Amino acid sequence: MELSEKAEEILERLWTDNANGDGGQASLEDLGLDEDTSTLEELTDEGLVDCAGETVSLTPPGLDEARKVVRRHRLAERMLVDVLDTDPGAVEDAACRFEHVLRSGVEENVCTLLGHPKVCPHGNPIPPGRCCKEGLDEANRVVYPLSEMEAGQGGRIMYIHTHGESSIRKLMAMGVLPGFDVSLIQRYPSYVFRVGQTQIAVDEEIASEIFVLVSG
Repeated sequence: MELSEKAEEILERLWTDNANGDGGQASLEDLGLDEDTSTLEELTDEGLVDCAGETVSLTPPGLDEARKVVRRHRLAERMLVDVLDTDPGAVEDAACRFEHVLRSGVEENVCTLLGHPKVCPHGNPIPPGRCCKEGLDEANRVVYPLSEMEAGQGGRIMYIHTHGESSIRKLMAMGVLPGFDVSLIQRYPSYVFRVGQTQIAVDEEIASEIFVLVSG
């Protein structure tokens, strides 16, 4: 199901109203659907909203789809602020454009890269996804920061947890990304590890921000 940007914006508005205790419904006029019948038809044809008189409300499938839209939007905000150094006050419009490219798969990769954030830059909760639960389950078993690994151990990078924009830029530029295999070569005087064919040296602070599913 590939919805138009306007349809996704309507779902996001209704989901936010629902989360605020307003019941997840609004009038056609408030949503701008009194003059945009094509978007209303799109949403009703997909079974995402019910229209009773002048009031639009989310259906159960619509609530689930709206949750996904909100998740993508707030992850987009987090990505723009944490990685691209966008001013939080100017992030809304950019996030509205960026969220539409965060489809399934890409969305989970971004969430993993950011360390499964729980809130957006404005403090609003980010609905968790499958990757968040899987990351937590794996973390409870054998996921460790690189700084706690022993020389000779290796595994797969699960996520990078850092609030430092410069750190994450540096790691991304070196090819240190979730899903890549990594092996620790030495711990002192700096942490030296290999990702693919590249050998990288970092200090303890950066090594503690790289979380690895250890395999040996």
